[in-house]
Amino acid sequence: MITGRVHSFESFGTVDGPGIRFVVFLQGCPLRCLYCHNRDTWDAKGGTEYSAEEIVSKALQYKSFMESSGGGITLSGGEPTLQAAFCKEIFRLCKQNNIHTALDTSGHADIQAVEELLNYTDLILLDVKHAVEEKHIALTGASNKKIKKFAYYACEKDIPVWIRYVLVPGYTDDIKDLILAREFISSLGCVEKVTVLPYHTMGAYKWKDLGCTYPLEGVNPPSEEMIRKAQNILSV
Repeated sequence: MITGRVHSFESFGTVDGPGIRFVVFLQGCPLRCLYCHNRDTWDAKGGTEYSAEEIVSKALQYKSFMESSGGGITLSGGEPTLQAAFCKEIFRLCKQNNIHTALDTSGHADIQAVEELLNYTDLILLDVKHAVEEKHIALTGASNKKIKKFAYYACEKDIPVWIRYVLVPGYTDDIKDLILAREFISSLGCVEKVTVLPYHTMGAYKWKDLGCTYPLEGVNPPSEEMIRKAQNILSV
């Protein structure tokens, strides 16, 4: 029996893929994004242990809602690919039950670790943090090379990708950087949708609850004009 560690669930998710979705937030993340709103998912040893069968059993309780809305199950985090074998088993069981599968990921993963998982993945929600290597490292603590390699691999497998770009004033909103991000997105052949997500501070309290200093204290959400401009640039 394959088990994994789960942070939390959302029964009626509507922003993590098409339709109504059962969203599983997995524990653990290799990135250290300055704006992370799920700071409490970083610890891979946290959360609660579940088997893949238990996860799918929970999801099946909402199958009628998922089917009627064109929804399914989304594995999010944290970073779900850290528990790739567990995620693969969840998705394998989902396919046996005709449940649409979506993987919400940063793409920061070794290809050999996720090959089998992606065989059962219907949709990838890919978070593009930053197109510029040095700025990506400053923002997340890691290179973006694995992420780009992951994105191209997903396209080779003809998996549809929805891009999500968090717009953080002073960090990811520079016009030149947005153009470079568009060039990367345009080079992918499987992108169906690009969404700009405005930075928010709703997860700042989690940093403080953990005794940590919130790195972006004082940074305000982007203006509507800034969001529209970024959306226009990134749309492909």
